[in-house]
Amino acid sequence: MSTLQSWTEAACAELGLDPATVDERLILDLTRVVAHRVDRPAAPLTAFLAGLAAGRGEPLAEVVASLTALASAWPEPPGGSPAPRKDSGQRLAAAGEDEQVRQQ
Repeated sequence: MSTLQSWTEAACAELGLDPATVDERLILDLTRVVAHRVDRPAAPLTAFLAGLAAGRGEPLAEVVASLTALASAWPEPPGGSPAPRKDSGQRLAAAGEDEQVRQQ
C-alpha cells in the first residue's frame, strides 16, 4: 500500500468517509492541471472547492471536468509561463543553503 493510499484511508476514517468513494486520480489530475496552468497554491484550493461542490450534491466528475476546462483555458501571464513564486521550493532550498553556510 502506498503512502497516498494509507493517508487517504486514514483521512477518510477521521472524517467518517468511505475510501471507496475517493477517486484519487481524478483529484490529482485536476490539481496537476491547476498547478501548471494557473498557480501552485491554486491547486489545493481548487481541490477544496471541488469537494465543497461535491458535498452539496454536484457530481464530482462534472465538477472536475468544469474546473479542469477553466484551468486549461486560463490565460498565461504576459511573457509566457508564470514566474517562480517567492515561496517556491527553489527559494526554500536557497534559504536552507544560506543556513548551512552560516553554520559552517
